[in-house]
Amino acid sequence: MPPHTRMLALIGGIVALSFGVGVFVLPSLTPTRYETDAARVAGASSSTAVVEEKNMNDEREVVRHVPLPSAVKTIYMTSCVVGTPSFRKDLVDLIDRTEINSVIIDIKDYSGEISFPAQSEILAPAWAASKCGTSDMKAFIASLHEKDIYVIGRISVFQDPLQTKMRPDLAVKKASDGSVWKDGKGLSFVDVSAKDHWEYILTLATDSYNIGFDELNFDYVRFPTDGNMKDIAFTHTGAKSKPEALELFFAYLHSELSKPERFASVRHENTGRENPIPYTSADLFGMTTSNTDDLSIGQVLERALPYFDFIAPMVYPSHYPKTFIGLADPNSDPYKVIQYAMSEGVRRTIASTTMVDGFKHERIGTSTPALYSKPVYDKQKLRPWLQDFDYGGDYGPAEVRAQIQATYDTGLTSWMLWAPSNRYTEGALESGMQ
Repeated sequence: MPPHTRMLALIGGIVALSFGVGVFVLPSLTPTRYETDAARVAGASSSTAVVEEKNMNDEREVVRHVPLPSAVKTIYMTSCVVGTPSFRKDLVDLIDRTEINSVIIDIKDYSGEISFPAQSEILAPAWAASKCGTSDMKAFIASLHEKDIYVIGRISVFQDPLQTKMRPDLAVKKASDGSVWKDGKGLSFVDVSAKDHWEYILTLATDSYNIGFDELNFDYVRFPTDGNMKDIAFTHTGAKSKPEALELFFAYLHSELSKPERFASVRHENTGRENPIPYTSADLFGMTTSNTDDLSIGQVLERALPYFDFIAPMVYPSHYPKTFIGLADPNSDPYKVIQYAMSEGVRRTIASTTMVDGFKHERIGTSTPALYSKPVYDKQKLRPWLQDFDYGGDYGPAEVRAQIQATYDTGLTSWMLWAPSNRYTEGALESGMQ
């Protein structure tokens, strides 16, 4: 069995345990204009007055954000925890005591249910079906913002049993009889190329930003990994390759979420951005940083980089196959796994050439294998998910901190901790630095 196939099998097990487990946007280049101090002050005063008058006449609801921290340090909160006031308070207290300055909260999880009553009617069934979540999400986010906590919302995209129940025409199908296909855990997926689902996800993203989420994180942006893969049909994707189909979705999402008018029903303030649009991030399998194939799920690092502010590889050591980089058990050396994985990710992110084809790439010459030019990205576009759970090993302060240090040693500054229990190893965290 090839190494990445063994890795996918490992992931199938860990997903059941964990319920399934960015890009620097460079400023536009504009001509520089030099002014005298007096002219600059006069111009600034006039501009401020115009803005204040405009705001006074603007009767839209105000949604105040927290600007992107220079280094994002995040813990994850499930929809059930956000709906449990005592538990979520424990996590907010942890943030207050430690270097953590951000939290990522489930908006839509593996079930397809959503965690708050969204405004759009099309989303009402996903809230009505929800067993977790909270009706005070907007107020809770506002309370986090008062503490200068940056808030990310996680949206599970294509794994969605609720949507496939309501819209079986959008689902991944069984090739044998056309019924809805399910993976080894009995969960169903929407076909990556089902465009009605693209619009559904976009609607959810819009409503989420408009209640205060600062960043939208997209998980399960992939084709299925386990189950009876010999009896599977992607009726919407058809003859398109998996990487091509996924990049088309990425491009659509990026285009639509970059339009300020989409979010104009409220007035977004303190975003730290020129335009009131959300930051975006995408979760990819950890081995996308070291593999150039699509791992049979459509994910290729270079084909995701152009479309999100941040890319979050899930580089949990427990997800890697035995013998990875010569380790009999990757859990035995979490530092080495993270250091290697993220070094490879950095190398590919900042490179100007690649062997990977993509919509943003141009072939160089006619050599074989093919070589392509690609845009160069800031390495801080990468923000890894790190392991804070016991799976195949014991993860205490030393193991969790080793992963954080490995991240720093590759020149990266941001990271996110995943613990399906939502209980985090405080001993691995520095205190009081936000």
